[in-house]
Order: sequence, then structure tokens, then C-alpha cells
Amino acid sequence: MAKGGYSRNIAGASGTLALAAGKLALVLVPLTLMCTVLQGSSLRAEAADTLPVASSARLEQGADQATLTFELSGPVQATAFVLGDPDRVIVDLPQTNFALDPEIGKPENLEPRKNGLVASFRYGQLEPGRSRIVIDLAASAKVLRAGCENGGDGKTRLVVELSRTDKASFRTAVQAARARLAELAQPKKPIEREPASALPVIVLDPGHGGIDRGARARGVVEKEVVLEFAKVLAAKLEATGHFKIVLTREDDRFLSLSERVRIGRERNAALFISIHADTLSRVAKVSGATIYTLSDRASDREAARVAAKENQSDIVAGLDPSEDNDDVAGILFDLTRRETRAYSHMFAHTLVNYWRVAERLNKNPRRSAGFLVLKAPDVPSVLLELGYLSNGADSLALNSPDWRDQASGQVAQAIGAFFASRERNRPMTTADPDLAPAGKIPSSKP
Repeated sequence: MAKGGYSRNIAGASGTLALAAGKLALVLVPLTLMCTVLQGSSLRAEAADTLPVASSARLEQGADQATLTFELSGPVQATAFVLGDPDRVIVDLPQTNFALDPEIGKPENLEPRKNGLVASFRYGQLEPGRSRIVIDLAASAKVLRAGCENGGDGKTRLVVELSRTDKASFRTAVQAARARLAELAQPKKPIEREPASALPVIVLDPGHGGIDRGARARGVVEKEVVLEFAKVLAAKLEATGHFKIVLTREDDRFLSLSERVRIGRERNAALFISIHADTLSRVAKVSGATIYTLSDRASDREAARVAAKENQSDIVAGLDPSEDNDDVAGILFDLTRRETRAYSHMFAHTLVNYWRVAERLNKNPRRSAGFLVLKAPDVPSVLLELGYLSNGADSLALNSPDWRDQASGQVAQAIGAFFASRERNRPMTTADPDLAPAGKIPSSKP
């Protein structure tokens, strides 16, 4: 049992592309170079339970070549391969502490190059024991080398060297990488549900994590604030004694969208809440929380934009969507049970009512779109956007322990009211907002 009483759940779906890509590191020998640095030993570092540290990164590129260099505290083994749609170079390496500004690889922070090969790059933890560098390409490229070298100054450097190639050769390399990934991926196991719990199971899903940082504005990072919020909410729900709580992640790690859905289904969740925060760089005045449900057509342009952004999580982490879509993207909307959708809408309505009595709501607080993380056909699911990091007031609130305590309390009350209402009402086949309990305005008495 984790601190605070809620259940610890880190395991995801077996045979995911992330694991397959890790195994690929053992196979793509031509692109793998072992560091030959004589200083220290990776075995001794592992025995000492220390991680290599990347302290700086530098990109140098011209029209036909590019070199991305990371300065490291010690040698690592790196493996590189290419993926398409979008075109990327993936570099896998043992878990590494990237002690540098995570924003340096963004396009706006790179030296402008009209005909450069690299558009942007990012890095972070993919899963325990493994980190990843993702290089977004502006043109087709091949990997000339990806490995460590010992500079004349005695420092260890991880060097990824790219060269321009033609589109046909790039597509051939992508097909080869996908074929190898498919060979190494373990067969998908059918959903194996846990025995029914005596208490309703609530799955809280802090969005993003690891290499996928999510939104960032005003010094606040989405993956961090949503994790903190989920932990506070989990503790409040556990304290009631009425629910069994599962977190999809309890630390800074990446989970694919299909893994998140699978956790909810395997745990026999009675409710799945994916927690996020948004940003709008051009419209700082937009603020307040929004609750999203699943629909085959977006309710409006803003809902479509948010869904498109959140559905990019796997691509941000360097996963190949063509290899990881059978649990999520392959679930047809018309197979999603009406009752599940009805309960999803019912909870969304309830949460809006409880949130509005204490916290700020977006001017259109209930929206819907095709969120992949909400596609479990048998688990009522909503996505809660806590607010906008691009808005000054929201950003301050999301980073405030006092605000988290108060807002999570409203969510906990909404969950309690939702299940109380389900006990009173028969199973529904259509959404009926009138069945959803309204939030109670807190008494002004001390």
C-alpha cells in the first residue's frame, strides 16, 4: 500500500512498443556503439546505484548533416533507429538523469536553419531503467553513428550523427525498424480482469510523464502538477473508506495511452479520471476547468484541439502508433456501450456542479471529443483539465498546495455523490443530466 493509503499500480500492458523498442537496442547492432572510455566502469556505476548524468546538449547542423552531442558523466550504450509519421530518429539508452533545461531542444531555442535536418529534439525517461532521445526531423535522414566517445578534455560525450538521405531510403529504414519491432513485441494478452472489489475502484490517471512533459508555462510543468493533484485526491478518497484507489503512475514515468486504458479495464474500474492541464500561448485570458467525455465528433473546435494534443502523447515519446493501437485506436465508437457513456456524462455533469461552487470553470465547462485515453468500452471515463497554465491565475492555483487541497476536495465530493446517485437509480441507457446530483454550496457557518 502506497503512502496515503491508495493502491500502488505501476504495471501496464505487456508487450507494448516501449518494451519492444528497448529490446530493439539489443538487436540493431550496426547502429549501436559501445563507449570505449577508460574512465570508470558502467558495471561499477550500476553497482553503486548511480545514474549517468547529462549536463549539456549541443546541436550542430548544416544542409546535409547534423550532430547532436550530450555531455555525460560516464559511458552508456546507445541504439538508434528511425520511425515515420512523423519522421523521427529514436535513440534509446540506459536510464539517464538529464540535468539540463528540457526546453533547449524546442524549435524556438534552436539556431534557425532554413534547410536543416533537425526540427527539434527532446529527452527523458521512457520507463524504469530506460531513457530516450527523440529527434524530430525536418528532412529524411539516416543515422551514421550513435555512441559515446572520449574527448581530448577527458569528458564523455554521446554523439548522434545524422546525414541527409532520399525519401525512398528513409522509408525502407522505417519499414525495417517496424518489422523488427513487430518481431520483438510480445503478443498482446487479452484483458485479464481482477476479481471484483468489495469497494468501487477509482482509477486516477495523471497525464503525461517521463519524456512526455505535457504543457509548460510560467515555470509550471503539466506532468508534475497533475501528479501532485492526483496524489492529494487519492488520499482524500482513500480516507473515506468507500473506494479502492488506483493510480496509473505514482512517479515521473511514461505510460502509453493504451496502457492507461488497459489499467482501468484490468482493475475493473467503476470510474476512470484522466487529469491534465492545458495551455493557450496566444490567449492568456482563457481560464478555468473543463470536463471532457468521449464522442466520435468533437463538440467544438477547442475540444478537437485539446483531443488532438492529448492524443499525440505516444508520438511525443517516440512510439510508433501503427504498432500500439489494438487496445485503443482499434476500439470502434459504436462498440462503446451506451450505459458506459451515459454514466460518463452523468459524472461529468456532477463534477461540473461540484466544481463550480468553489473553483473556476471554463466558460464552456463540458465538452467532448475523440480522446484515445477515454475509449474503454466498459469503464465510465472523463478527462479533467484542471485549468490553463498560460493563464496567470490558473497557473498560480495549480501550483498551490492550498488550491490542490480545496479543488481535490470538490472532486472527491463529486465522486461520492455520483456513486450515491448510482445506488439510487437503475442502470441508464441514455445520458440524463437531471439524474446527476448538483453540488451543494458549502455552508458559511464556521
